[in-house]
This record gives sequence, structure tokens and C-alpha cells, in this order.
Amino acid sequence: MTFGQIAGFGVMILMVGIVLWRAVLRAGRQTDAANGYERAMRVYRDQLAEIDRDLARGVLVEDEAERTKLEVQRRILELDRTARGDLQGAASGSRIAVLGVVAVALLGAVGVYWSVGVPNYPDMPLVQRHAEAQEARANRPRQAELEASYAEAFPGPFDFPGRDDLEPMVQQLREALVTRPEDMNGFRLLAQNEVRLGNFRAAIEAQLRVIELSDDRVPVEDLAYLLDLMALATGGIVSPEQESVIERILRSDPEHPIALYYSGRLYAQTGRPDLTFRLWRRLHDVSEPDAPWLEEIRAALPELAQISGAPRYQLPPPPSARGPSAADIEAAEDMTPEQRQEMIAGMVDGMLSRLANEGGPPQDWAQLLRAMGVLERREQALAILGEARTIFAADAAALKIINDAARDAGLTDE
Repeated sequence: MTFGQIAGFGVMILMVGIVLWRAVLRAGRQTDAANGYERAMRVYRDQLAEIDRDLARGVLVEDEAERTKLEVQRRILELDRTARGDLQGAASGSRIAVLGVVAVALLGAVGVYWSVGVPNYPDMPLVQRHAEAQEARANRPRQAELEASYAEAFPGPFDFPGRDDLEPMVQQLREALVTRPEDMNGFRLLAQNEVRLGNFRAAIEAQLRVIELSDDRVPVEDLAYLLDLMALATGGIVSPEQESVIERILRSDPEHPIALYYSGRLYAQTGRPDLTFRLWRRLHDVSEPDAPWLEEIRAALPELAQISGAPRYQLPPPPSARGPSAADIEAAEDMTPEQRQEMIAGMVDGMLSRLANEGGPPQDWAQLLRAMGVLERREQALAILGEARTIFAADAAALKIINDAARDAGLTDE
């Protein structure tokens, strides 16, 4: 909101406040007038009663009493006439005040809408918006057209250290694969290096050959890599061809993060941010802490929630580094020490770093202790056990979790 819009709101609120204040003052005067009328009427009624008592006691003769009563009654009529006029004036003032408030509110609303709204924009019911989004999705450009537009906007080649050495090696690989058309690993390597050189179409063609050579046993990750290459070639715009790859991935893995990410982008680009919100909300829950899309979707989710009719949505904390699961540890028990080290060490080190910097629940400390036991890192495990016991010294339930894990890992206090 601009400074001018804020100032406009302030002026409107001030005007409404002035009108309401004047209405309150008029209402107060109206109350005072009504109270004065009642007091005067009580005095006159008491006077009439007193005249009747004086007449009964013989203090006043009948003619004098009648004249006095007529005078009091005349005053009552005059008071009634004056009071009625005052009350009508006050009521009229109140009505004017109410009408003033309504007029100010209406004028203010019109002014605000004229400054921030779109006066000539027609109403767009939800069904119509969804229909237009479906039409935009059906009529969007194809992959080849998007690739051509992106290549024109960002012509290559991409310069980077080592390019001069890489180009002749890639050329040799291309020539070798002409005589080895069934070499899947060769085409996989070619795709990876063509994209490094910025040759997106060549990288896509090489990856398509990898998928073709897989027959019906295409690994999902090969499809995901193809999707990444196609999106790179179009500058992130999701084409119908990419959508087909997305659907193929999701049939095999409904929670695949790369497919969820690009599917969300597709709906955002074709007028369905509500569907983007649903998909990216799921994506956030299944993403690794170092996922390249995490920063983007965390920045977008709050606004997408507002657009999608979920104003109470609270962005969860970012996913933290996860330690090895119980299944990972169980599988590691059947491996050689070298294999266990390769499988678990990376996860353990990541978890160690997170717990040292951010802390975590007792379950995470227990999981780390069990993993340390599998890795036979006893001294380090004992140090972690001592630290965990210090942190959770006042929490009996947490200490039980920690001590049970230490026992499972074969640790003792030394």
C-alpha cells in the first residue's frame, strides 16, 4: 500500500470519527432534554396534587383553586410543546449524523476502490477462472517453441573454467556413441556433459536414448533427470511434453519431489495457484534440508495460502537433517565395517551438526546414539550421551528415551 493510500484511509477514518463524535454530543443533549422534561413534569404534577389537598383542607376556595390548576395545566402544555420540538430536533440531528457516516463510508470506499481496484474489470466467477486456466494450460507453447525462445533470449555458449578441455572430450564421446548405439552408460554420460556445455537439446536427446534403452524398466530418477533437462531448456516454463513426463513419474512415485515441484510450477503458470499450494505443501513435507527448490517454495507458500483461501496456514519450520532410520541401522548390522561407514557416516555427521547447532528432541539424540553404536564410535557416543543427559536432566521421560538408546547401543558410563 502506498503512502497516498494510507493517507486516504487516515482522512476517511478521521471524518467518520468527527461525525460520530458530533452524533454522540447530540445524543447527550437529547438525553439531558428528556431528563429536564421529566423533572418539570413531576413538579407540575406535585403542584396539582397540592392544590387538590389545599382545596380539601379549606385553605383555597374552589374558584381560586380552579384558576391555579388552569395556570399549572397551561404551563404543562407549554412544556410539552417545547420539549417535543427539542426532541424532534435532536432526533433529526441524529438521523443526519447517521446519514453522514454512511455517506462518508461510501465515498471513502469508492475512493479506495478507485485507487487500488480495477473499476472497468468484469466480475470473474470461480468456474470461469478455472475454465480459463484450463484453456491456458491446453493452449500453452510446446517444448520446441519454448526452447527456441529461451535460446534466442540467452544465446550460448556458457563460459566456465575447463570448458576448452571438456569440449573435445564430449566430441570424442559423441563420435564413439555413433558406433555404440546400445551403450546406455555412454549416453548417460553424454547427457550430463552436454548440459554442462549448455547444449540442452543434445542433452535431452541423449537422456531420451537412455530411457529408450531401458525398455519398460525405466528408473524414476532417469525420468526425473529428463524432466530437469527439459525445464532447463525452456527457462523453467513447463511444456506439455514436460507434463507427460511428470505424469509418468507420479504414476510410479506419487511423492517424487522433482515431479511435485514442476507440477506446482505448471499450475502456477496456468492460473491455478490453489493447486500449486496443495502440491508445494506436500513437497515441503517430503523435501530434504538441502533441496534446491526449498527456498523458493518456502517464500511462495504463505502468499499461495492466502490466494487459495487458507489464511490460517502457518509455514512449518524448514526440514532438518534427518538421522538414519531404524531400518537403515538394522540393514547396516549385516554389512562390513567399511560398508556401514559409507552408508551411515554421512547421515550421522549431518545429524551431529544439527543437534550441536540447533538442538532437537530426545528421540533424535537416541537415534544418534544407536547409530554411533553401530559405527563403533564409542568414545564419541559416550560424550554425546553425557551431553544429552545434561540437556534433559529435568525431563524424566526424555531421560528414559536417552538411557534406553544408550543401553541398546551397548554404552556404559565410564
